[in-house]
Amino acid sequence: VQLVESGGGLQQAGGSLILSCAASGDIFSNYAMGWFRQTRGKEREFVSAISRGLGRTFYAESVKGRFTISRDNAKNTVYLQMNSLKPEDTAVYFCTARWSNDVESYYINGYPYWGQGTQVTVSS
Repeated sequence: VQLVESGGGLQQAGGSLILSCAASGDIFSNYAMGWFRQTRGKEREFVSAISRGLGRTFYAESVKGRFTISRDNAKNTVYLQMNSLKPEDTAVYFCTARWSNDVESYYINGYPYWGQGTQVTVSS
C-alpha cells in the first residue's frame, strides 16, 4: 500500500491544522492506520492510531484531547485534526498502515508501510 500525506505547514501556537493521508494499492478498509512524528535528532514518536473498523482510536498522552484521528474508508483517507497546537508539536508527521484481520484493534507499533512525511511547524 502507498501512502501520501498532505496538509502540513506553518501555524501559530494555539492554531489548528488538519493532515490527510491518501492510501492506494490495496483495500484500505483492511488496514489499521496510525500517525507518528519525528523531530531531527530524535526517534520517531507514536501520535495516534485508529482501527480498520468500529472507529476505535488511541492517542499518545502528549496529544490527547488536542488531536483527533479519523478515517473515511470510502475515500481511502485517514486524517489527523490537530488543535491547540504547541511549539513542541513541530515535527515531520508520518502516516502509517498495517494490515489487520481484526476490525477493532489499533496498534502503536509494527507498521510496515509509511508515507514520506509532511512538515508541521508551530511558532510561538
